[in-house]
Amino acid sequence: MRKFLLIPLALCGLPATGFGQSVEDLASVTILPGWRDADGTHVTALRIDLAEGWKTYWRAPGDTGIPPSFAFSDGDITAVQPHFPVPDVYEDFGIRSIGYEDSVIFPLRLTVPQDGAVVSMAGQIEIGVCDEICIPVTLDFAALLPPGGVSDPAIMAALQDRPLTKAEAQVSAVTCTLDPISDGLQMTAQITMASKAAQEIVVIEVGDPQVWVSEPSISRVGNTLSAVVDMVHLSGQPFALDRSTVRITVLGDGQAVDITGCAAD
Repeated sequence: MRKFLLIPLALCGLPATGFGQSVEDLASVTILPGWRDADGTHVTALRIDLAEGWKTYWRAPGDTGIPPSFAFSDGDITAVQPHFPVPDVYEDFGIRSIGYEDSVIFPLRLTVPQDGAVVSMAGQIEIGVCDEICIPVTLDFAALLPPGGVSDPAIMAALQDRPLTKAEAQVSAVTCTLDPISDGLQMTAQITMASKAAQEIVVIEVGDPQVWVSEPSISRVGNTLSAVVDMVHLSGQPFALDRSTVRITVLGDGQAVDITGCAAD
């Protein structure tokens, strides 16, 4: 993967792009209607198809990435739970990004009225698409979702392509040590679990979107994987961290482990 340059559409005059492709050629969205579960939840999905060789980002894409953002405009839907398949990790010139190449399916679990009626779903997904440059793209979608439906193998495969849970990965302990630094906090996370890959990548997220988290420095000794990150609040002010909101993802060899919360050391 080559080094990315983020170019806002308003500054580069798209869709009349200067690199030979219009925005419409780079990415498209298709709704997979899905089915209604017995509890009334509707399971649907958005399939994103990209131009050959182009990539888009995962939930936590790294410093230079644009995470997918969903917006729904119809009142039929009261809550949405997106699911992100296990991503790939790309690196070029020391810059790491996390995402998907060519296509990806994002399953969505929708909370809808319990009256067995057709549900109208409309909205937008904002993504970053990348090759030699990165471009933010907004894709509109709309569909009527029937109350029945049948299980869709493509959606099921995307749901099954998920991270292992803490229990499934046999994680026996997770601790987080916090130390003050000049402009925030440094956190050392220690995860006790057997190695899942020859090269492990760790992603750390916190519950506050106003807190910037650096890429971690990673080391392993035996069954203990350590990751050290710096955290800075965008306000520049001191802040408190709720360890229960810390989300740690360990990636490697097409697998992932998803861990929420850590204990004080």
